[in-house]
Amino acid sequence: MALMITDECINCDVCEPECPNGAISQGDEIYVIDPALCTECVGHYDEPQCVSVCPVDCIPHDPAHVESKDQLQAKYEALQAKG
Repeated sequence: MALMITDECINCDVCEPECPNGAISQGDEIYVIDPALCTECVGHYDEPQCVSVCPVDCIPHDPAHVESKDQLQAKYEALQAKG
């Protein structure tokens, strides 16, 4: 399951540099996560780095992009092959 950033985001900019897949970028009003690039840090870390550094706890799972750990691992491997 990809992650998403809610409108509680305070634009503190700590999550963007932590994303190993470059899935986080500045949106029109708040930061956004590209679900095509988000692997919840599977393949890189044991836990999502953006969630661990977010000071306002505004990065939940995105119910519109449900993925298993195996699917996230496959996405990670595909992204690494492109890289």
